[in-house]
Amino acid sequence: MSDLRLRRSVLYMPGSNQRALEKAKTLPADALILDLEDAVANEAKDLAREQVCNAVKGGGYGHRELIIRVNAPQTPWGEADLRAAIQAKPDAILMPKVSSPAVLESIADHLEALDAPESIAIWAMIETPAAILNIAEIAKARRDRRTRLTCFVLGTNDLAKDTWAQLVRGRVPMLPWMMFALAAARAEGLTILDGVWNDIADPEGCREECRQARDLGFDGKTLIHPNQIEPANTSFAPTEEEVRRARLVIEAFDLPENEKRAAIKVEGRMYERQHIGMAARAVIWSETIAARDAASLG
Repeated sequence: MSDLRLRRSVLYMPGSNQRALEKAKTLPADALILDLEDAVANEAKDLAREQVCNAVKGGGYGHRELIIRVNAPQTPWGEADLRAAIQAKPDAILMPKVSSPAVLESIADHLEALDAPESIAIWAMIETPAAILNIAEIAKARRDRRTRLTCFVLGTNDLAKDTWAQLVRGRVPMLPWMMFALAAARAEGLTILDGVWNDIADPEGCREECRQARDLGFDGKTLIHPNQIEPANTSFAPTEEEVRRARLVIEAFDLPENEKRAAIKVEGRMYERQHIGMAARAVIWSETIAARDAASLG
């Protein structure tokens, strides 16, 4: 597993809402995207930038990973957002509308020119048809350490808007795009997060979509309301049965009589040696979650 940092639940918080920024310190989300872009009206952009950067500098968010989503560089607010975000030193900066590797190369130039701390990563919004068509090349930008690319975030609402695809339950129109993006991310060792569930009055629908994304292979889901955190945290965690079976598989392959065997049977099911890595991932993920929960209670 290339990245043990939990990103099951990644909650967007509007940067113009000071009360929301403060409340976020108490929410059980793994990560927070403090938003300067879509969630903020044009007339509140400057206020949001100030509040978000002060919040990041002020701290108090505990284990939660902090990401600032800035406006695109070509907008009236983009340059000021990037400068302020770099000074605030979040864990990552989320760039909207990353439709080609050239966008990340340009951001890398800006980061160097602004002497951005090496600790700041770059996350990329994948939210345009061009991004889907260029997804493999965008992911390969990670090979250039200057880009600092570590994570893809799907913008499913924007993809629907630009393609005219319907946001239907089960997301059949989007599944090919989602899997293209996931395959590209995995090929280059990137984290990948699912888009948002829009109906905040339907947490069970959110749970269903979280489970779908988990089954597809996503690391977590972006969220728009606190009532979506529990469905995400639960869905993107291995079940007790999965962990129990994973431990059995690992233990079985460790037995002296199985040392040279390529495949074995455990509880009536066949497992090959490649399944050891999958089992180990489930165990490590479970232990990471347990450690986080214990720290939160402490």
